[in-house]
Amino acid sequence: MIQLPEGSWWDWDIVDWAPGWLRLGAGHDISYAHGLELVFSDPVLVTCPSFFQDPVFRAPMPDEVRLVARQVGETPPVLIAFEADAGGPGPVSGLIAAGQLDIVQGTVFRYWRQDLAAGERLAPWVKPPA
Repeated sequence: MIQLPEGSWWDWDIVDWAPGWLRLGAGHDISYAHGLELVFSDPVLVTCPSFFQDPVFRAPMPDEVRLVARQVGETPPVLIAFEADAGGPGPVSGLIAAGQLDIVQGTVFRYWRQDLAAGERLAPWVKPPA
């Protein structure tokens, strides 16, 4: 089961997904910045909407554990399940299986900003103006 730090983690989205990692960002309004990231190293199975709100993390159900084991040949060290609002008529289920999970706090700006304070950074897609 995942334990999030204290905070207002209402809005969530996929910040970065590349071979070797999946990064989810969260905050009370992620239009301009987010303050929490879940960084999954070596993700092997991901069922997750690109944007969702108010997730309720839970232990994976036995059927989900079997599904992951059947898909990847084993149960990986990290298996996170959740229910969330993704804008549809009802909640959606999420399932992420990975080798490792790191929880990172700090302000990540989603727009160009030159003078960053200690601990602040830019989202991976933010580039300086031409």
